[in-house]
Amino acid sequence: MARIMTIAAGQLGPIAKSETRTAVVARLMALMREARACGCDLIVYPELALTTFFPRWYFEDQAEIDSFFEREMPGSETQALFDLARELGIGFCIGYAELTVEAGIVRRYNTSILVDQSGAIVLKYRKVHLPGHAEHEPWREFQHLEKRYFEPGSGFGVVDAFGGVMGMAICNDRRWSETYRVMGLQGVEMVLIGYNTPVHNPPAPEHDDLSLFHNHLVMQAGAYQNGTFVVGVAKAGIEEGVDHIGGSCIIAPSGEIIAACTTKGDEIALARCDLDLCNSYKRTTFNFDVHRQPRAYGMIVERKGVTTMADGTPVLPKG
Repeated sequence: MARIMTIAAGQLGPIAKSETRTAVVARLMALMREARACGCDLIVYPELALTTFFPRWYFEDQAEIDSFFEREMPGSETQALFDLARELGIGFCIGYAELTVEAGIVRRYNTSILVDQSGAIVLKYRKVHLPGHAEHEPWREFQHLEKRYFEPGSGFGVVDAFGGVMGMAICNDRRWSETYRVMGLQGVEMVLIGYNTPVHNPPAPEHDDLSLFHNHLVMQAGAYQNGTFVVGVAKAGIEEGVDHIGGSCIIAPSGEIIAACTTKGDEIALARCDLDLCNSYKRTTFNFDVHRQPRAYGMIVERKGVTTMADGTPVLPKG
């Protein structure tokens, strides 16, 4: 029997800093109702979907920073989304800023969760590849201080849910081939990715006209090279003066875009996904057990970059 999932990419338009979480959750619920009316099993929301993308601003007051973080999930303002999912029998994936205490230490992560049709959290992921910078850089038109406000997560897990093998990533993770391959080695069949990507790249403005192209390029390559569906969902449009690319889409294991949003506002894109299509790639061209040669890939885990080893020491000169 074919394993069919109907997916909604639940794109979200700009969020004002003054907009309450309750108001944002109401927008998310409207998209969820629309998705369920179309027969969807799962709706995917963007990165940091409950607030503005606050790392674009430099804050010195920790209390102000922490006002963007969730201390529990669900909380009093997000419980309604879980309740609606349970009522409608639809799952969802959502990104948010997570503040938690681990072994007495306060931790802050850029997090996403996968929630099943019963309203239960079945997988949590914390963003591994944090982009940007850690200190205030006044020359920028806007900041990108994820390295200041978050700490990186520890890895890429998957879970059996919705009749398949599901995984998650967040924004900048989608640009790194290791993201998809680690999940691919666990048999992933659908990767859910929320993002907030500005059109303008202050350190490399020559990339600006390529932002949307690069967004699709990396997700399509990740899908094809690992025989998996990929769902990429944006918070889009001009938010607090910063224009974001949009481009939310659903990608098949062939690398083809099979559904996409066409605006930069609140919108859903729908696709009927047969997870068994993944096998056409996992058992042929990308049959890892037959064709991969791990003995040739040691440098990937031994080194962090061209000049730095994985443990932070310099790469020794040849000879």
